[in-house]
Amino acid sequence: MIAPRRFLPSISSLLALEAVDRLGSASAAAEELSLTQSAISRQLKAVEEQLGVTLIQRNQMRLHLTPAAREYVETARAALQQLAQASLKLKANPTGGSLNLSILPAFGMHWLAPRLQDFARRHPEVTVNLSTRLKPFDFAAEPFDAAIHFGQRDWAGVDYLPIMREQVLPVCAPGLAQKAADGPGWLLEAPLLHLDTRPDAWERWFAAQGVSATGLRGMLFDQFSTMIQATIHGLGVALLPSYLIAQELQNGRLVPACDGPPVSLGDYYLVWPQNRAEPAPLASFRAWLQGQLATPPD
Repeated sequence: MIAPRRFLPSISSLLALEAVDRLGSASAAAEELSLTQSAISRQLKAVEEQLGVTLIQRNQMRLHLTPAAREYVETARAALQQLAQASLKLKANPTGGSLNLSILPAFGMHWLAPRLQDFARRHPEVTVNLSTRLKPFDFAAEPFDAAIHFGQRDWAGVDYLPIMREQVLPVCAPGLAQKAADGPGWLLEAPLLHLDTRPDAWERWFAAQGVSATGLRGMLFDQFSTMIQATIHGLGVALLPSYLIAQELQNGRLVPACDGPPVSLGDYYLVWPQNRAEPAPLASFRAWLQGQLATPPD
């Protein structure tokens, strides 16, 4: 049920209030919104009269929101952002059926993207919009219907669909692999490459080999793609997912840095918020994804 109209200020009044809160002056808000300063003042006065509450404190030519108004404007800002995102979503797909999906870059490029053509063929009514996020976020504050998550079931307030277990193995350029047959111990002295979203990956890998290792240092990367290229060019040894480097291992640009089976450090999941009704595009995508998981790879 929508609140009575008398409690719903106009969009223009909320935009003025939000801009004054963020910018600190009516003149700055007027410039951003392409209005006059007096128009901004009228909008602020209108929302104060409508709500019957003082919202603005004036102090030495600057405007400040009262404590209660600051809490109110945070809610208004989130609502305005959601409305803007809904408008963009409608413009991108006026027939309806958009799915906003947060992806991890390497997984999205190498696993998901090659399969999306099949989804588009089966569900032409759904437009999939992809954006990158590297870490869990608040679904209430971000414009996503679902996300690809790596790791454990440690994202609060979401449902999970397991996609696959990731297997990593230590690899390097051929010139660095002279001691690969000596076991994992030699890697303690090797230049190790690290991914900043998995800061303990090497420690966990060594622990799986029965080797104690702490305080490991080395070059830090934020993307697998950059780390793969650095490994190929001999900058160090990296823990890389096997599905990302199959071709590099096949053509000899990378070789195992240690004999032994791959180690799992986590799983990939599709996650979506529990406290929200599941939209039809997400239901279609989830059903399609489950079908992909049941189909053996080529």
